[in-house]
Amino acid sequence: MSTASLFGPELRRLRVEAGLTLTEFSVALNYDKGHLSKVERGERSASPELARRCDAFLGADGELQRLVVRTEADSDTSEAPAGQRRWLVGRRAVLSAGTGVLIDFGLKLGGQALSSADDPLLGSYRMQFDQLRKLGQSTAPEILLPLLETQTRVIAGLASDARSASRTPVLLLASRFAEFTGWMAQEAGDSDAALGWTGEAVEMARAGGDPYLGSYALVRRALITMYGGDAAGTVTLARRAQSSELPTRIRGLAAQREAQGHALVGNEVDCLRSLDRARELLAADDALNGAEPVMGTSHVSDPAAMSTGWCLYDLGRPKAAAEVLDRECRNLPPHALRTRARYGFRRALAHAASGEVEQACTIAGELLGVMPAVPSATVNTDVRRLARELSRFRSSRTVRDLQPALARVLAPTHD
Repeated sequence: MSTASLFGPELRRLRVEAGLTLTEFSVALNYDKGHLSKVERGERSASPELARRCDAFLGADGELQRLVVRTEADSDTSEAPAGQRRWLVGRRAVLSAGTGVLIDFGLKLGGQALSSADDPLLGSYRMQFDQLRKLGQSTAPEILLPLLETQTRVIAGLASDARSASRTPVLLLASRFAEFTGWMAQEAGDSDAALGWTGEAVEMARAGGDPYLGSYALVRRALITMYGGDAAGTVTLARRAQSSELPTRIRGLAAQREAQGHALVGNEVDCLRSLDRARELLAADDALNGAEPVMGTSHVSDPAAMSTGWCLYDLGRPKAAAEVLDRECRNLPPHALRTRARYGFRRALAHAASGEVEQACTIAGELLGVMPAVPSATVNTDVRRLARELSRFRSSRTVRDLQPALARVLAPTHD
């Protein structure tokens, strides 16, 4: 017997065991009674979202989620549209042959060798990195990627020509450019390119004497597996980046990612334990006040708190998730459009799952207006979930009014 055919009877058994009528259960979950009845009888399949909510409400410890056969991926990060993938690869080959675009940024190219006397030049590269990272919050990744790819290769090339005294800091900065390039590739929907650039970042960091970026790369890889719905892979990668000799921030970010992996399968105990560990580690971290570029987000003031709201939704507790995300999203800087979209759509999703449809549509409506400026393959994961969640409330005029804007964001683009 398939796991799909087991879900309905098991759901009914747990509901009856809890002493709930179908009417009471449907009200508690904000789901249509008729739909739940068909799910219990095996006439309709359960979505991952419904399974999460049933798991949490009935205390099934992820068992119902494991019975759901996912017939469609929740993420579009595993495979980019063919046209987009060709664009990235083709453009990368072209850019490796030239660096003219960097002249506008005032970089001193032409084979100059750096020496210890060139610290101001290295400082200018660092300022440009900070500026590009900020620009990434309000610019489409496809626009930013060519510049990032080129600049990464140029700085790496300068490192190879530099005198030994200055080679190390140049390599380390090049590694951070490569790591950020990988993140933009992921936002563009090209997971292969994201992993490739992250690998290059690790190699440059290692050559520059930094043994830690390789561990942070595990956290990045765990993000890709998380969006792909691979909970076990996410937890395994995140745990490998939490050894005691690693910097506090990397361990904190890894613990946060581990929590998200546990949440995907409804493992609330391990999820909350990992969140507590992340909170302690990140609270002790002083990286935001350091001289080096910050690992991970620099726009979320309390990453552990924001991740708690994120995880609560996956744990099937949307109302608690909405409360946390409402509070934390108010602290996001106005210019951080990409970050605001990432957590804002999860916030809208939590409100919709709580039955607060008007509030969900209000939040989503504001965010959909900025999505053309900051398209994101990863954010689209939650946009799709929101569209599915709102489809249960088709009789709402607010939902009907929002649907065209949702469809435009989710429509495939072609070159």
